[in-house]
Amino acid sequence: MNSGFYAAAAGLLARVDALDVAANNLANVSTVGFKSQREFYEALMAHLKKASLGSVNRAINNFGVLGGARFDFRQGNLERTGGDSDVAIEGPGFFTIQTRAGVRYTRNGNFHVDPSGRLATAAGDLVLGEDGPLRVPPGQLSIGAEGTLSVQGATAGRLKLVDFGPSTAMVQEGNSYFAVSAGASPNAAAVKVRQGMLEASNLNAVVGAVGLIAIQRQAEMLQRALSIFHTEFNRTAAEELPRMVG
Repeated sequence: MNSGFYAAAAGLLARVDALDVAANNLANVSTVGFKSQREFYEALMAHLKKASLGSVNRAINNFGVLGGARFDFRQGNLERTGGDSDVAIEGPGFFTIQTRAGVRYTRNGNFHVDPSGRLATAAGDLVLGEDGPLRVPPGQLSIGAEGTLSVQGATAGRLKLVDFGPSTAMVQEGNSYFAVSAGASPNAAAVKVRQGMLEASNLNAVVGAVGLIAIQRQAEMLQRALSIFHTEFNRTAAEELPRMVG
């Protein structure tokens, strides 16, 4: 009985956390360059490896709990905007951005030329090239597939495009920025960029909505299970315990 109650409680808590992940994904379905997250589950025993539990105890308590969430870095659809300073990455990789908090990485290429002639994000952070912040002279901006910026035939710099190994831990900041640990070394990304295009969120709105509803229903079922266990505990306390005492 206790194991069933704990399993239902752990399951409900896991689904509540999964609801937060799904809701955040759905809220950012229109965010440029957004990368959705996918929850994953682990066996409870994975967290109790050092515990000295018997085989029966392990068998009845080996239920799943939420292990966390991983980013899905699959590419979103590239949508044409026609803006000269809008850029999308085709393939894996990130733009490099200088923020007040340090260097960050993003797939959001919604850039503009600020009043001082520097290429910047919508938030005003500077877009980095291979030699530092990119300055764009007045004139018609052209961005080549390899990331080279030119104005009226004169080269103005090149976007710093980087990628990271699969073992690199990336932490999301805001809706489209990513930070990595201080020891992580970015690799040059051999990708193509598309001028006049932006990458949409990689979450399909219909799939996200259906997934959210499914998690909600699972949470409701587990809540009912907890209610049943609670009722059964009360019945046992009211009917069985007096007999044992007597």
